[in-house]
Amino acid sequence: MRRIAVLDIGKTNAKVLVVDLATGAEEVLARTPNAVRRDGLYPHHDIEMLWAFALGGLRAAAARGVDAVSITTHGAAAVLVDDRGGLALPMLDYEHDGPDLMAAEYDAVRPEFQETGSPRLPGGLNVGAQLFWLSRAFPEDFTRVRHVLMLAQYWAFRLSGVATSEATSLGCHTDLWNPWEGRFSSLVTRMGWDSSLPPVRKAADVLGPVLPEVAAATGLPAGTPVLCGIHDSNASLVPHLAEAPCGVLSTGTWMIVMALGGRPPELEAGRDVLVNVNALGQPVPTARFMGGREMDEIMGGRIVEPSPDDLRGVLEERVMAMPSLHPETGPFPGKRFGWIGGEPEGGARMAAASFYAALMGAECLSLAGAEGPVIVEGAFGGNLPFLRMLATATGRVVRGSGQGAGTGLGAALLAGPMAVSAPKGLEVMPESDRLWTGYVAGWREAVARW
Repeated sequence: MRRIAVLDIGKTNAKVLVVDLATGAEEVLARTPNAVRRDGLYPHHDIEMLWAFALGGLRAAAARGVDAVSITTHGAAAVLVDDRGGLALPMLDYEHDGPDLMAAEYDAVRPEFQETGSPRLPGGLNVGAQLFWLSRAFPEDFTRVRHVLMLAQYWAFRLSGVATSEATSLGCHTDLWNPWEGRFSSLVTRMGWDSSLPPVRKAADVLGPVLPEVAAATGLPAGTPVLCGIHDSNASLVPHLAEAPCGVLSTGTWMIVMALGGRPPELEAGRDVLVNVNALGQPVPTARFMGGREMDEIMGGRIVEPSPDDLRGVLEERVMAMPSLHPETGPFPGKRFGWIGGEPEGGARMAAASFYAALMGAECLSLAGAEGPVIVEGAFGGNLPFLRMLATATGRVVRGSGQGAGTGLGAALLAGPMAVSAPKGLEVMPESDRLWTGYVAGWREAVARW
């Protein structure tokens, strides 16, 4: 297989792209915001809008010729399907605080961190908390659930008609998976959800050909295979599985920091550290914070290219952003965002925000036990001030992927040899200038006092 169509459903945006496995080239064919609807029972994603978008994107892909369809999606997402294949309940937005209303009851039944590698998170970020709340808030609707499908596997189900579970999605702080033993957690049996979670398949498994109605709607050949699909952060990890030890930052709305083959860390669940599962089924120590969301909020949605004078001014004056805009997540829980050295504007603000994101990323790398080179995939991969500060803060070479998300290539590689390495990208070495090293030390000291 050479040309792979990828359905990529992120928390903020959805897209359809075609990846050429011979060259690694990606062509985005369609893109749309993944807006949350506020009508109905609770905030939810517009599944039918996304389905219509997916069919349109695959129609464009079919016109170019593709050999298979792969899927990658954001985590903390489950779709509840009835026995006719429709929705038993709308797909809950994981940022909704409804599950928090039953936090005490859920905490009494959820497994310990040592079993699942899944920290206790707010709202619906633990899929187990979503299911617990939905089953009690909407008991009649919940009785109609035939399948609980993680989001990537839901789209695979819509395309192929085959219902499956998959470990990278189950291993994304759901509370439903034991990553050490590669099986469902004790919560699944305790809550009687065994019959609703389909058998586990590998991310790279072919579930079958596209359904006849999908072939008719898109123009895809009737025998086009559909892959099981993968959690998006783990898709970013696929091209680097042969490069361990290394650290990989998958950056978008979240900055997901994963350690391949590093030192065994003492995982601190209270600092948003968890255990992911890679495409080979192996546990991956992980730390994270809402890097893309916080950068967007700091900049008010504007991207400004900082000048050399902007960088030098921020470094000399020690203008620093302190964590964090989302204190319920990330490595410094409870700390509230603020500025030291005055609040900058324009290019200086972009420089300070980039430095802040890099220093938070370095903290996450340390928490996850990462060693070796650092690879940055996604939105931050083309941010040179970020890359320079990350290299300086870690003392290691950093490779930026450019602006590509990395998820598309990783999802496509499921259809080919997963040992294929990603392009090396831009290499950035640590700065030795005291302005840079002093800024790192000063920020860390300030955070300790903040």
